[in-house]
Amino acid sequence: MRDRQPKLSARHNLSTGDIGILEDHLDEFNSSRTGFRDSALLCLELTLEDELVGAIAGFTWAGFCELRQFWIDERFRRSGHGSALLNGAIEEARARNCSHIYLATYSFQAPDFYKRFGFEVMAVIENRPPGYSDFIMQLAL
Repeated sequence: MRDRQPKLSARHNLSTGDIGILEDHLDEFNSSRTGFRDSALLCLELTLEDELVGAIAGFTWAGFCELRQFWIDERFRRSGHGSALLNGAIEEARARNCSHIYLATYSFQAPDFYKRFGFEVMAVIENRPPGYSDFIMQLAL
């Protein structure tokens, strides 16, 4: 094996399956180092007939929840659906005995929305992207 070396190449079109494999490898590494083997995906979706019109997704692990994606179709914003999705994720994190929920949101997205649910700003990355800020937020459960 010493005479064989892996090849480095750029591939910017990874499939969701490929990303899942990376996540699985990271999960295994993290679990092997910490002993916490309770990683689980968390996803709630909002559909209209067969069309996805909103979703919230993340994972729970070691007593924490991280929300990574949250999207509502423009047609269904400001009608309570976002609150329902976020409340559902909060309930699921509580059911999994999480102590905190973490997320990141840009200043042009929804920091004020999350603050209404009790999320607090833990860090701000200024000028990311240029002219805006990136907020790292948490909610104690």
